Amino acid sequence: MSATYPAGEGEQPGRIMSGEMAEQPEMLRRILDRGAPVIRAVAAEIAARKPRFVLLTARGTSDNAALYAKYLLEITLGLPCGLASMSTTTAYGAKPDLKDVLVITVSQSGGSPDLVASTKAAREAGAVTLAVTNSPDSPLAAVSEYHIDILAGPEKALPATKTYTASLLSLYLFVEGLRGGDGAAAAILPELAEAILARKDEVKALASRYRFAERMVITSRGYGYPTAKEAALKLMETSYIPALSYSGADLLHGPLAMVDNISPVIAVVTDGRGGEALQPVLDRLRGRGADLFVVGPKAQVEAASAGFVLPMAGVAEEVQPILEILPLQMLAYEVTIARGQDPDAPRALAKVTETR
Repeated sequence: MSATYPAGEGEQPGRIMSGEMAEQPEMLRRILDRGAPVIRAVAAEIAARKPRFVLLTARGTSDNAALYAKYLLEITLGLPCGLASMSTTTAYGAKPDLKDVLVITVSQSGGSPDLVASTKAAREAGAVTLAVTNSPDSPLAAVSEYHIDILAGPEKALPATKTYTASLLSLYLFVEGLRGGDGAAAAILPELAEAILARKDEVKALASRYRFAERMVITSRGYGYPTAKEAALKLMETSYIPALSYSGADLLHGPLAMVDNISPVIAVVTDGRGGEALQPVLDRLRGRGADLFVVGPKAQVEAASAGFVLPMAGVAEEVQPILEILPLQMLAYEVTIARGQDPDAPRALAKVTETR
């Protein structure tokens, strides 16, 4: 399937992506109101089967959502997790023993052949399989034992925005359900998301600073690391700026050498242990004279070259990624518009990527 949605005559480029970003607060409310009871029921059934290990399977934006789930599962439940290499089964025909293993496949469309094939193979190998998609009638949902509908509604812009945050919230509620939690920490998210998305002019002004950037580096640690990876993907697929994402720890192991005062560095600083672990990296970046853009608490933004202050008072660290990505989605959009391109229809991309 391949489709693009260019702006028609007289229409604003990026109007679809912009509209879908704006839907996110209401979508988060919908998941909390309608989706949460269903997610809790699925989680209770799976928890009763006592999985000993979790494998997460995804591509692209969904892969970043799966990485977020890996942090949640390992930190809050102590369950060992791995990110699956699908080619071991789809290309090499490997037949691992997956008895008592929970395989979670995250996919917006649920239509990519390799995701469907690897999930089917996992179920045949004894795994408990769960599909997390925006399409309950998809092939992936059909081959999985369990399914969670992320309730994002149709997403027409090629860059995924609302399906990403919907996946994060759905996965958070699922992990909460596995441990018998109520997910109360998420209740504040729709209101805060609304406030963040209302700051369009602030992001537009920041975007003018990076319009002519030839390269960007994006870094974080802990729960913020999936946000860094997703922000890099959004910038690359919309504005075509090469954006390299690194864990702060990995950035210090070599890539720091490429940082100078010309190429911007975006740091996603969570308010919690991840932000504390990132502090030595921020110090090193400032010491190198980096053009440092911080998304995070006010004190960190004030110590940087530029940034976006997030309203994190009272927000649990594990749900902060659902808010952290919002200004970075807007930044990708505004930089792309400033460069005279249409973020709705990046070149060479299709909404469903059919990898095998």
